[in-house]
Amino acid sequence: MNRLVLAARLVERRALRYTPAGLPVLDFELKHESELSEDGQLRKVSMQIRSVAIGRITQPVGAMELGSAGNFAGFLASARNGRGLLFHVTALEPKSD
Repeated sequence: MNRLVLAARLVERRALRYTPAGLPVLDFELKHESELSEDGQLRKVSMQIRSVAIGRITQPVGAMELGSAGNFAGFLASARNGRGLLFHVTALEPKSD
């Protein structure tokens, strides 16, 4: 199963674009920071991940203020250029700070 749920902040958003089929696409960056336990030891985790929203989910992602937090859900896939991973966001639960 390929399912990712990530608590993160929206740190960058590019302009809305459209596929040749007319679907809206929004490219953006998410930043996650947390402290997790790994083998009984606390570990600080900080990462930024390239993300994309396609279709109706572009509306709530596009309405978020930069720096806003949320729980983003979706799946991971290879980026189109084959360089790294891309988080395809399919659901969003905004969080109030």
